[in-house]
Amino acid sequence: MANSQEQLKRTLGPVLLWGLGVGYVISGMYFGWNLGLPEGGTGGLAIATLFITIMYLTFTFSYTELACAIPRAGGAFDYARKALGPEWGFVGGMAQNIEFIFAPPAIAFAIGAYLHILIPEIPVEVIAIGVYFIFTGINMYGVEAAASFELLVTIIAVIGLLIFAGTTLPHFEYESLKQDAFPHGPFGIFAAIPFAIWFYLAIEGVANVAEETINPQRNVLIGFGAAIFTLVSLCILTFISSIGVNGWETVVIDPQTNISSDSPLPLVMAHILGAEHWLYKLLTFIGLFGLIASFHGIILAAGRATLEFGREGFAPKFLGKIHPDRKTPVNALILNMVIGIIALLTGKTADIITIACFGALTLYIISMISLFVLRKKDPQLERPFKVPLYPYFPFIALVIAVVSLISISYFNPVLALIFFGIIGFSYLVYSSINKPGK
Repeated sequence: MANSQEQLKRTLGPVLLWGLGVGYVISGMYFGWNLGLPEGGTGGLAIATLFITIMYLTFTFSYTELACAIPRAGGAFDYARKALGPEWGFVGGMAQNIEFIFAPPAIAFAIGAYLHILIPEIPVEVIAIGVYFIFTGINMYGVEAAASFELLVTIIAVIGLLIFAGTTLPHFEYESLKQDAFPHGPFGIFAAIPFAIWFYLAIEGVANVAEETINPQRNVLIGFGAAIFTLVSLCILTFISSIGVNGWETVVIDPQTNISSDSPLPLVMAHILGAEHWLYKLLTFIGLFGLIASFHGIILAAGRATLEFGREGFAPKFLGKIHPDRKTPVNALILNMVIGIIALLTGKTADIITIACFGALTLYIISMISLFVLRKKDPQLERPFKVPLYPYFPFIALVIAVVSLISISYFNPVLALIFFGIIGFSYLVYSSINKPGK
């Protein structure tokens, strides 16, 4: 266990946890998911999203059992290490780090795209790098301030989605959902999986602040559960109210550039109202809050995941240091920002999203296996919350995650090679410096 110098401060209650849980994910409603429509069409992405929603519902309750039993900042890293040993703990921790470090640059690029609409004089990349510095700084300041800010921007972002739905639903036509619904046939369902995952990616980040939660055995369950049900409702509402206006191409192709857009909801509003309408500008402005909520929240979770990796000796020790005054993982936050900016400068939003999904699915698989192993290996472990319908919930989550990982590997072989190459290379470096278990 870490010494008192390295302990995080407990300040978070269930409302702030709900804000973090929804905030981590809500950018997935504002951008990213639309990039799956050229792959799967409305029907393909809808079916992929249905199964991914089932995966996240069953996974969330299963993961909550682990988070309440082992309330540590490392999340999946700590669960896998306890259940499967240090080698698998390392793999689970690296997968988690890849997910949390690669998701923010994709979101930062979308923040740049949204803000560029309002301030076209500033390049997208400049905006994206600027927000990295600003929100890394906020997270360095303190977790309570960071979580309170997250709650505020999350509430505004939810209101923005409700405004969007209220504006677009009067223009909804069922026929629009049927337009070119399966452009690539059933194979499009599997190709769309990474973008269906983007609707919910990083919800598990709530577990990474369990060490900073007051009464985590109670509050993690309340915050986690309320967050996932909020997100499922928003996912369904956003999907139907956007595509139902004029078909999926309106949500993907920017008519001014004729290329895929990172700001799909403003495209729909512009189609209905025109780009000069005040509601269009309001939604674009509010959309920034949704993107900022996820960007800021995942940076927070990523800092805790990297901190735990360093604190337990699975990465350079300086990453496991807590700032003596602010009690925040400053070194981990800075390293994650540097890696994120490098990824951002590639400009490949869809590829970055897919690599983050590789990390997430690997994390989910290892976590569900860890849950099964701990039930047998450590039946006396105190479990303030137990997943309902065990073993069915974790088994369903495990099966869908395995199928999804195989699918995205098949459709993205180069990215799969990059992801597993990072895991393999980092493990070789780790094992050559630190023998497992030492």
